[in-house]
Order: sequence, then structure tokens, then C-alpha cells
Amino acid sequence: MPASRWTALAVLATSMLMTILDGSIVTVAMPAIQNDLGFSPAGLSWIVNAYLIAFGALLLLAGRLGDLIGRKRVFLAGTGLFTAASVLAGLAASPAVLIAARFLQGVGSAMASAVGLGILVTLFTEPRERARAIAVFSFTGAAGASLGQVLGGVLTDALAWNWIFFINLPIGLAALLVALPALPADRPAPSRGRADLLGALLVTSGLMTGIYAVVGIEEHGAGSARTLGLGALALALLAGFLRRQATAADPLLPLRVLRSRRVAAANLVQMLMVAALFSFQVLVALHMQRVLGYGAAETGLGMLPAAAVVGLVSLGLSARLITRFGERNVLLTGLALLVAMLVLLARLPVHASYAVDLLPPMLLAAGFGLALPALTALGMSGADEADAGLASGLFNTTQQIGMALGIAVLSTLAAARTETLTAAGRPAAEALTGGYHLAFAVGAALLVVAFGLALALLRAPKPAPSELTVAA
Repeated sequence: MPASRWTALAVLATSMLMTILDGSIVTVAMPAIQNDLGFSPAGLSWIVNAYLIAFGALLLLAGRLGDLIGRKRVFLAGTGLFTAASVLAGLAASPAVLIAARFLQGVGSAMASAVGLGILVTLFTEPRERARAIAVFSFTGAAGASLGQVLGGVLTDALAWNWIFFINLPIGLAALLVALPALPADRPAPSRGRADLLGALLVTSGLMTGIYAVVGIEEHGAGSARTLGLGALALALLAGFLRRQATAADPLLPLRVLRSRRVAAANLVQMLMVAALFSFQVLVALHMQRVLGYGAAETGLGMLPAAAVVGLVSLGLSARLITRFGERNVLLTGLALLVAMLVLLARLPVHASYAVDLLPPMLLAAGFGLALPALTALGMSGADEADAGLASGLFNTTQQIGMALGIAVLSTLAAARTETLTAAGRPAAEALTGGYHLAFAVGAALLVVAFGLALALLRAPKPAPSELTVAA
């Protein structure tokens, strides 16, 4: 394998590492950011959501731009934007500036991520080499999820929260300098199509408006004119997006892909699953610091077992179990483990012991390492071969959107419950724990619904008559 391709793979893997790491590195730094910049408890979720909404909503548009103007150009522009936005985030002195910087980081990540895998598969055309390259690429992403919380905690304690963003500057600059000569120059695909900018604007603004309405419920009430008005506007924008996709000549999301019951059901199950679980990552970290008094570095290390078992199971065990027992059985087992995890967290005592109360749920997070690969396989197997790339992009998009919705809804519920308990005279630690209990219980309920949908809708396809004849 020529060294230049290894260098290009290293650049692409580094970009993946920054993207995944940046989704998790902020979680243990959130209390420090809240204290310094004055975020409200519910508004704190925007630190994560601004990134996730931009990332998820613009993935399909970024992939289309790569086809139209060249993947290398989009990759370089995305990496440059992400690096510059990271500096802006580190310099932020107000919530508004930090949220805007996080949104720009999400835009840059969407651009780099959407074309990274496409560049990789053009570099490695021999099946065995391609499998090795994709394994390196995937492992780097899994490592980023594990490293993010530990690194975020160490940097926050040793320096300040700003450095979780500043660290991207040398990495991003190095990636750009190496990418310029290492990545192959590509020509845009001959096409008369256009990028659906209006569709991207509609879905992004619809999601931002909807989550803004949810986050404001704690202050303004669910039945207030503000909440209802913003909710109606969000629904109108999202309905406009669907109408646009049905009528546009070159839609971001051709709706034909949703005609497959398995594709539609797999994406719905995924949204429910990640909505429940990404809040686990945020709220457990907040509980460890705000209730148990852990430092940021201690919190990052304390969260490491969950990331480690997810990575080990997804990379080393899930494929063998899927081969032996089938995707659906592995998915249902993983969802059952995750329900048990959130049920245990919903009973977390105020003065919890790490070894007795926190470590067992962390280890049950292995269910995610079982569920996600099985769910991905089920969803992709329901798509036609011609729509495989589209189905993959949709799956990545719904994953990011599910995370954003979960954090917004469950963080708002936790904050509202905490405020109610505080007003009733409960001690601060007890009120915070009560808020987290409600969020974890609702998350468990979402997973139960996901389990029921998977059981009913994600059945293995019946063999064709010709296959039955051969088997006989």
C-alpha cells in the first residue's frame, strides 16, 4: 500500500477523531462553562444541541456539495471552518457567542464527515485494503468517543474549559497542511443537478425552532403563547421541508427511501434509542459533578467504562453475535440491557457509591454496542442497492437529530423537576437527583417503545420462493 494513501488515511482518521471527540469532550466541562458564562440549567443543553443540529441537518447537503464541487474542496473547507470555529468557541465570553461557535463547528464537521468516507473508498479500491482502511477509520471514531470525556476533564481541571476547544487548533492546522498534498484532487461528477439549499434551510431552521420551543418550556410553560407559537412554526418549517423533498428536482432526501418499512422503522427506533441514551452521557456527568462533588477529570475517568465497553462490544463481539443469532435478536437484547441501565439510574441515591451504584449501569451500556450495529445492518438491508448511500446518509442524520431532541427534552424535564423540588424546600442535592430520576425514567420509557417497534416492525425478510426451493 503506497505511503501516500496511508498519509491520506491518517488525515481522514484525524478529522473523524476531532468530529467524534468534539461531540463528547464538552459533557464533563459543562458545569464549569455554566458557572463561567451563566447558562440556565435548561439552556445548558444548547452547548451540545447547537453542534448536533448543524451536524445532523447538513450532512446530506454537504455530501451533495462534495459531488458537485469536489470532495477534497469540501473536506478542506469543512476542516478549516471547524478549526476557526473552535478558536471562537474557546474565546467565547457569553452564551450567545459559544452557541454560535458550536453551530459553526457542527457545519464544519458535517462538511468534513460527509465526504471523508467517499474519499476513503476512492483511495482504497481493493476489497481487503478497503476493509482495513474502513476498520482504522471506524476504530478512530470509537476511540474519539472514549477519549473525549477523559480529555475534556483533564483539560478543564488542569487549564480551563476553553482549552477543550483550543486543542483543535494545532490538530486542525496540521490536518489541513497534510491534506493539501496528500488527498487526491477530484473532479466534480458530471451532473446538471443542484444542491437543495432551500431544503437544508427549512430542516435546520425547523429543528432549531422546535428545540428552542422545548428548552423554553421551563421558563414560559408548555401552554404559553410563546411555546405554542414556536412549536407551530417548527412544524410548519418541517412540513415545508417534506413538501420540498417531494417536489424538488434534486432533493436532499428523496422520499422513496422511506417506502421501505425496515428503513423507516430502523431510523425511528434509532431516534428513540439515541434520544434516551445521549442524555445519559450528559446527565450522569452532571450528577457526578453537581451532586457527588467529582472534579471534571474524575468525572471523565468515571465515565470511561461505559465508552470502553461500547467500543469493545461494537468492534469485537457484535459481528459474531449477529452472525450467530441474527440482527433482530441482537438488537432486542441490546435494547433490553439499555432499559435495565436507565431503570437503575432512575433509582440512583443522592449519596451514591461509584462502585455500587454507578459502575453497574456503566457496564450495561454495552447494550448500545450490541444494538447500534444490529440496527444499522437491519436498516441498510431494507434499502435498494441504488439507494444504499442515501440510506446511510439518512441513518447518520437521524442519529444526530435524535441526540439533539433527547438532550433538549430530557434536560428540560430534569430542570423543571429540580425547580419544583427546590420550591418545595428540598435540599439542592436531593432536588437535582429528583430531576435526573425523572429524565432517566422517561428515557427508559422511550427505550421500551423502541423495543416494541423493533419487535413488531423489524422482522427478518421472508426468503424468496427460489431460496426455499434451493433449501429443500
